[in-house]
Amino acid sequence: MAAYRTFGIFLTRQSLNINSSRLIVIPRNLRLREFRTNAGNSDGGAGRGSGNTLKLALLGTTVGATGGTIYSLINNWKGKDSHKEHERTLPIRIAQFPAGVKITKRYINPNDKTGLDITLFQFQTCPFCCKVRAFLDYMGISYSVVEVDAVLRQDIKWSPQKKVPMVLIRQADGSYVQMTDSSAIISLISTYLNDKSTDIGELADFYPTISFFDNDDKKKHDIMNKYFLMYQERTPKSYTKETEQTERKWRTWADQHLVHLISPNCYQSLGEAFETFQWFSEAGEWDIHFPKWERDLMVYVGATAMWTISKILKRRHNLSDDVRGHIYDALNKWMRELDKCKTKFLGGKQPNLGDLAVYGVLSSMEGCQAFKDCMEKTKISGWYYDVKQLVQQNRGNLIRERVEGQVPSLLTNVSN
Repeated sequence: MAAYRTFGIFLTRQSLNINSSRLIVIPRNLRLREFRTNAGNSDGGAGRGSGNTLKLALLGTTVGATGGTIYSLINNWKGKDSHKEHERTLPIRIAQFPAGVKITKRYINPNDKTGLDITLFQFQTCPFCCKVRAFLDYMGISYSVVEVDAVLRQDIKWSPQKKVPMVLIRQADGSYVQMTDSSAIISLISTYLNDKSTDIGELADFYPTISFFDNDDKKKHDIMNKYFLMYQERTPKSYTKETEQTERKWRTWADQHLVHLISPNCYQSLGEAFETFQWFSEAGEWDIHFPKWERDLMVYVGATAMWTISKILKRRHNLSDDVRGHIYDALNKWMRELDKCKTKFLGGKQPNLGDLAVYGVLSSMEGCQAFKDCMEKTKISGWYYDVKQLVQQNRGNLIRERVEGQVPSLLTNVSN
């Protein structure tokens, strides 16, 4: 595999949220100290002291070894992989497109020259799914969509990974590489668009899943390098270390801060939650893609679940009852950054991945009262609709369909 480079380092403790208290640092001047006894008397006294020390050392070693063995056995009994940290797992490959999957719709751009064959598994109004769609649309990439039932999730039962967004990208040999995590998906495709000489399946190996333990000593997994683009020797001329770090900073901010303000604002009350899910049903065309009983299940169960989850997220992220105030503050912070840059977009004259990340997250609220309030109470509307215009302008032609068990092929131009 070619050695790719990027500005910054591939892996940081901060990016993995590794508990620093687990790292033991030994000072350079620390040395092993020998045991001392009351050796000032005679050789016999010194000998007895050394013998006692040896017995204590052997006893300590035995107890320590026994305790360590018992501890290891208990951990192994709890979970045979629970003791492992920094496990590295490459993206999944599947030999063929999963049978029975229903393609909901496709966006076909006649001007798409990327050669990519992408299927996006999504919830229409999921903030992370909206982020991936905003990127694909802005880049003018053709792709198929599988609208997943948020409750039953039948169209991803074949997958060991049960979350969206998820993409299947066809490789040169006809197999598919499976990627999850919106930011990793965007970074992978951006890397490929910059240099198409390497198969996208090979590039995907630069975004493995890695395990770590959080501050509560719970084992977690995250995608390594997900905010990094692997440019090799083809770094775009317009990119400097500073511009890429700024872009990466705001992509991270969108994922780790802004997105956590969406649910508490869209589901403040049970009534608002039902109203939001009714809009989700219209935006996602659930009446077209799902039978009525399934649609009703998604609306009523989904709204109730998200209303409950929003309360949990509010406590987890230390939000006050004034949740609108929190999201106003966040959007005002974004606008101050644009004012500091003195450019139309964070990327200058055109949006960059930071712009698309923030836009994508916000677009998930469109149609909700929270979104209308954000447009009225902050100065973000001008920037937001400028990005939206470019995204819609570059988007391919929409083709609605629900094809079961058919392998999608977007390599042939299709007109609406």
